[in-house]
Amino acid sequence: MDILKRLNTAGIVPVVVIDDAKNAVPTAKALLAGGINVMEITFRTAVAPDAIKAVVDNCPDMLVGTGTVITLEQCQKAVEMGAKFIVSPGFDAEGVKWCVDNVVAIIPGCVTPSEIMAAMKLGLNVVKFFPANVYGGLSAMKALSGPFGGIKFIPTGGVNAQNVGEYISAPFIHAVGGSWVCPKTDIAAGNFEKITALCAESRRNLLGYEVVHVGINTKNNDAAQEVANAFGAAFNFVAKDGNSSVFSSTGIEVMKSQYLGKQGHLAVRTNQIDIAIADLEKKGFQVDMETAKYKGDRMIAVYLKNEIGGFAIHLLQK
Repeated sequence: MDILKRLNTAGIVPVVVIDDAKNAVPTAKALLAGGINVMEITFRTAVAPDAIKAVVDNCPDMLVGTGTVITLEQCQKAVEMGAKFIVSPGFDAEGVKWCVDNVVAIIPGCVTPSEIMAAMKLGLNVVKFFPANVYGGLSAMKALSGPFGGIKFIPTGGVNAQNVGEYISAPFIHAVGGSWVCPKTDIAAGNFEKITALCAESRRNLLGYEVVHVGINTKNNDAAQEVANAFGAAFNFVAKDGNSSVFSSTGIEVMKSQYLGKQGHLAVRTNQIDIAIADLEKKGFQVDMETAKYKGDRMIAVYLKNEIGGFAIHLLQK
């Protein structure tokens, strides 16, 4: 998996400020325990190079990058220490070109059309949007994605545990960044269990899993209509007929055939289906890509190969 894809499936890129290099590895382990396997160690402190190397040497499951890179020298030093991606608050042509020439993943800060066009000229399609809350947040990025449809954003600044689901569900968002999952004060105080808890909470909010309807298998169209009518008679649910099923209200889908799942299916909605697939595969589930449906180039639905309690699981994009 390439670096940018890894950032995408992680969903959250923690911005980590290390004042004491001895805290680098415990912080990385706390992030991993909370379900986040990427981290951006900032170049705001003198110990950043040592912190990067410590995590690279001791935490093989962690993808380490560096942020707040504002000079070519910092960029080169970070890569020398083992950083796999570079994040800059702004667009510096010299640094970006060096990274492109040396096949190093680079995410420069771009908040204007001119900066985005400069990044595109150098072959980039993922940029940082910072500070997102100052430059217009989701509405600004949505507007920019009109003329620059091939560009994806990693917003930082103003993203938190409460709004991370809203951000990540937007089709023009590649991932989100921020320090809320690993506050500088908690790192310095050694509150690593708290960091793990913050990561786990943010991952839950990021994924936003929720059951939206249950699917009932029947033999044919007549049987499906009979079941839907029974729900209507009992609960005044309004039936909506479709090609392959009849919805009784929004919570019950009556299939017109013996479809997937011994007992039927459960539809589970998520904020970002690609991140959800990576999450589920890590837990041992498999995705049946033959059932995938797309809107443009974005997947919007897919079934898991695994059943739970006799129910097939239909994963849906919110």
